[in-house]
Amino acid sequence: MKKLLLLVILTTAFGAEGFHVTEKIKIGGSGGWDYLTMDSAAHRLYASHNNVVEVIDVNSGKAVGQVADTPGVHGIAIAPELNKGFTSNGRANNVTVFDLKTLQKTGEVATGTNPDAICYDPKTQRVFTFNGRSNNSTAIDAKTNMVVATFPVGEKPEFCAADGAGKMYANIEEASEIVEIDTQKPAVTKRAKLTPCDAPSGLAIDTKGHRLFAVCENKMMAVIDANSLKVIATPAVGAGPDAAAYDPGLGLAFSSNGQDGTLTVIKEVSGKWEPVETVPTERTARTMALDPSTHKIYLSAAEIGPAPEPKEGQKKGRGTVVPDSYHIVIVGK
Repeated sequence: MKKLLLLVILTTAFGAEGFHVTEKIKIGGSGGWDYLTMDSAAHRLYASHNNVVEVIDVNSGKAVGQVADTPGVHGIAIAPELNKGFTSNGRANNVTVFDLKTLQKTGEVATGTNPDAICYDPKTQRVFTFNGRSNNSTAIDAKTNMVVATFPVGEKPEFCAADGAGKMYANIEEASEIVEIDTQKPAVTKRAKLTPCDAPSGLAIDTKGHRLFAVCENKMMAVIDANSLKVIATPAVGAGPDAAAYDPGLGLAFSSNGQDGTLTVIKEVSGKWEPVETVPTERTARTMALDPSTHKIYLSAAEIGPAPEPKEGQKKGRGTVVPDSYHIVIVGK
């Protein structure tokens, strides 16, 4: 009887949340991909794909258009109140501005070198790109498309998250750090090491609980107090974590792990952040976006062909994306 009671307690505390792959949306085309952005109010998913942004109606499960002229696009930021979208174009060192309704290009803004992550701050109505090669951030006035400033942030900035109250956070991969940015100045106002987290990439935020969630190369998620920037927990995640997400309605954090093809679900249990579920996805599903209104998670993935045989004295390379295999994996309950 005691063993049965213990099993019931453990199942309640650490039981599966019930997430699983529910469906897939075929997109096709060729080339690689990076970030996804969810516009929950408009029921649209924006997915970077090679040199375009795929736009998907999540209600119908169908692609409804593309944002073109985005060379080497990494990320997408949206400003719904301005009816504007912004893409970070890594190969062109600029941002494409587009109309959210028509998806047509309406402007272009020069940035630092290789803009990667891009985030919108509603408090100042500014867009921030994090430029991976020039190690800085470009702040853009979203209303006028004019550059406000370009300022240093640290070596190889990765993903960003805004608190909606005038602060922006960004992971600094090479230094294993996180920075806090005053979006009005704009400038870095605080910097902290994320030890024992190595090479942080994806970042998510719980604005009410003042928590940040950074996924790390050494198979952990750093849970960070947003006020002090101190690491308060390091729950384990899968191999090859790249993106992080947080669902405020469920109180769950997520890590998408492209190397082992899993999604790790993290939950605060009795005051401790713990992994409570590992969801099989696909080996290439490393980036994601979450829809807080439906609690669904969308991941980019594709089939990868066999790696070519290496030449003498060289290491074996990577396989290439199988043409027409790009698709969106949907995880829900």
